[in-house]
Amino acid sequence: MAPYRSKFMNILEQIIEYKRGEVKGKKSKVKTADLEKRELFSRTVLPLKDFLVDRSRTGIIAEFKRRSPSKGIINPDVDVIDVTKGYTANGASCLSVLTDEHFFGGSDEDLIKARINEIPILRKDFVIDEYQLVEAKSIGADVILLIAACLSVAEVKQLASFAKNLGLEVLLELHAEEELGHICDETNIIGINNRNLKTFDVDIDRSLRMAEKIPFPKFKVAESGISNINDILLFKQHGFNGFLIGENFMKAANPTIAFAEFVKQLKAKAHED
Repeated sequence: MAPYRSKFMNILEQIIEYKRGEVKGKKSKVKTADLEKRELFSRTVLPLKDFLVDRSRTGIIAEFKRRSPSKGIINPDVDVIDVTKGYTANGASCLSVLTDEHFFGGSDEDLIKARINEIPILRKDFVIDEYQLVEAKSIGADVILLIAACLSVAEVKQLASFAKNLGLEVLLELHAEEELGHICDETNIIGINNRNLKTFDVDIDRSLRMAEKIPFPKFKVAESGISNINDILLFKQHGFNGFLIGENFMKAANPTIAFAEFVKQLKAKAHED
């Protein structure tokens, strides 16, 4: 295996190892009972599925992130409120906000600031513990991400069940067909990451093949590597309801303008068809 591939495969392991220590530290500082007392914990959660099928919106889950382990610094100086308000105003169905600080330069504060918007917010992080789910609700998240590559089948079921009891929605992210077994009754929204974790290449055809094996009536969300409107139209034809896009907008000098232009082209193309 090429060195860079070995390095990438270790990134996920490094993130999870670091996350275990991070969560342990947080637990020692702030108790779950204290998280539950925060004002945002008691707010009414916005249903992601309703916003994904709302025809007045785009189905796009627009992401805010400053950097990533694979791409390095993407856009460190943009303001989370400005960008997320721009996404919302231009038809995003949901916001995805990176809260991992060590690897992605995000923070819980970013999500709290983005909560000014009245659309669902996905807390994009590496969930390994129920504590993080209570924390997610306490900072205003509506949806949490469970990554199959980081979790066992039993862990997905346990965490998804705990999230649903809190009133949170769950996006289960799959990268490969062997992870289809992680789908359970508690996971109604299934994300397929178009990026191969072993090679980091984008392979939309692989995602479409996987999508055929996702049981009805699960919602399907395409993630990563979406860079043009034709990708979205293709995914729509194959029954996808949502499209998580981050880097394509965030790498622009002004992500809001980039998103607005993308939506304009998408609407024009849809009108033609």
